[in-house]
Amino acid sequence: MSTTGSVPVSLAEIARIAGVGRAAVSNWRRRHDSFPTRIGGTDVSPQFSLAEVERWLRDNGKLDSIGGRELLWPRFEVLGSRDESGLAVAEAAHRMRAPRARSSRVGLSPEAERLAIEAAKLGRKEGARETFEFLLQRWLETHVRQLSTTPPPLAALMARIGFDVRVGGPDEEVTVFDPACGTGHLAAAAVQEYAGPGLRVMACERDPALAALAAARLEFVADGHGLRTEIATADALREDPFAGVRADVALCNPPFNERDWGYEELATDQRWTYGLPPRTEPELAWVQHLLAHLEPGGAAVVVLPPAVASRKAGRRIRGSLLRTGALRAVVALPPGSAQPHSVSLQLWILRAAPDGPGAAPPGQDALLIDATRFAQTGGRESGPSWEPLRAFVLSALQALDHSDADLPDGAVRVPLIELLDDEVDVTPGRYTSVGTEPSGLELSAVWKEVGSALTGLARRAERLSELEFGNDRPQTTVGVGDLVKAGALSLRAGQQPLDGAVASGGDTVPLLTVADLLADGTPGGLVPVESAPVIAEKGDVVVAGVVRAFKAWVHEGPPTALGPQLHALRVNPAKLDAHFLAGCLRAPSNGRQAGTHASSSSRVDIRRLQVLQLPLDEQAAYADVFRSLRDFETRLANADGMGRGLVNDVSDLLATGGLDV
Repeated sequence: MSTTGSVPVSLAEIARIAGVGRAAVSNWRRRHDSFPTRIGGTDVSPQFSLAEVERWLRDNGKLDSIGGRELLWPRFEVLGSRDESGLAVAEAAHRMRAPRARSSRVGLSPEAERLAIEAAKLGRKEGARETFEFLLQRWLETHVRQLSTTPPPLAALMARIGFDVRVGGPDEEVTVFDPACGTGHLAAAAVQEYAGPGLRVMACERDPALAALAAARLEFVADGHGLRTEIATADALREDPFAGVRADVALCNPPFNERDWGYEELATDQRWTYGLPPRTEPELAWVQHLLAHLEPGGAAVVVLPPAVASRKAGRRIRGSLLRTGALRAVVALPPGSAQPHSVSLQLWILRAAPDGPGAAPPGQDALLIDATRFAQTGGRESGPSWEPLRAFVLSALQALDHSDADLPDGAVRVPLIELLDDEVDVTPGRYTSVGTEPSGLELSAVWKEVGSALTGLARRAERLSELEFGNDRPQTTVGVGDLVKAGALSLRAGQQPLDGAVASGGDTVPLLTVADLLADGTPGGLVPVESAPVIAEKGDVVVAGVVRAFKAWVHEGPPTALGPQLHALRVNPAKLDAHFLAGCLRAPSNGRQAGTHASSSSRVDIRRLQVLQLPLDEQAAYADVFRSLRDFETRLANADGMGRGLVNDVSDLLATGGLDV
């Protein structure tokens, strides 16, 4: 039987296994001669034997309160491929529920099969569903750059919309359909949102590993819900495994911008009742695929990129969807609702014409809902404020079939005569930009949020004002170039990616450039891993070496490729504290002294930047203050943004005579 001896683990993984911070593991390594020796990696990012680490942790009483899941996961990571590790997790879930069952997966290696059996035993001991969810989540995090998932709050909202919008009375069994189910987020949300007597889920996924994980997830979700499931592994557009089957609710987060979706071989397909989708409009093929699988009165909710609402190539199909009443509503979501997080995605809400009474006839107005204002404001959170967003969208959709019902601000009914022009643009923001001023209740909430932010700023300002500065001893500095020579850090200069094209498959990483820093600081593109000469990892210090964007910070996000004039500094933790280094480097006077001052585009010589010479324990005290100062700066900027937005909203209301005098 295979052991864990050849499985490598990093310091971060050891910290997760032991339930401590990475700094604690570094301390163990320095203080205990018995700590396992490095078997691979580098001095900065060493790797150790999992078996030796487990033995050392047990011998030193470091595993008393930690379960076996963290010890198990590194073995899944070294199976060799995303697909095999995913199939092994699915097989483990299958065996957790049916211990004596034969393998449900074909093609697993002997090591993957043995690992699935061990994981199943652990799951039966520590909780089958909890163990599966842990392994699934770790698998998704490991392969996040290769996968696109639907966040649970968005999945729940889509399921709720589908059940609310469908026309029809209570059935003995309601059928939910998802032709691109991934790992089953939408199907699982539908089960949680449904309160009827019986539910049938039909789903399809062309990736075998994702299909297996979706089936495993639904097996656990089905407990106590009277659920019947059928998961097919196929390309739903090219080889529809559910041809002729009709569903009450269809939910889908399809792949975006896929040009090779089957345009040539599907040109005469009977699903294109609203028009043949152009080669450049695969999303409209998915829309019609969903409609083709709906029962009369059935509803479909699909996530789409915003360009689908306005691209010229799709205007004929959009017009046909509107004229027939199939496209009932469009919801514009805040950026960060789902991948890609920088885009304001949309929900298209569709409905098949009912056979009998109960819904408005074709030719009705379309409901356009702009929910982009529910983005997070202030703090470090990203993505929407889900609870108020959900309440707003569901409230607006209550008026879908009632033309005389009042609509909340941000939602508007648009007559077809206005939509069916030369553009057939159904972008909500185009029609809701007027008359969407916040209500008094919303303004009151924002005032409280601004007040809370200012109170927090005042407290932090008071603490920072208590810092004492003195010149009781001379302080010496050392240049970054000298620190590199001394082995205290390594310096790598960012470059233009070797290949400007974004990879159509395989691993990609975000690309950060100086232009991105001057905008909003968010990476503006993706590049293949093999095309990125320099990638900043978590814990690296990143420095922008140009005067107009000079700054330094400790990178905390996912691995990110660095463009020209950006530099990655990786510290030796035995000699330098990363936050101390970043704080010293980002001092404005430091940048001025190392720059050429010829113009705002002048470069900063990174090697000339100066760093205080202090013992490691004193660096920690400086690092804490630098972090506090950075936090104060971030909160100050957020409060400024909230305050300016509040002033603008109140000014708009005053200018329209909104003051109650």
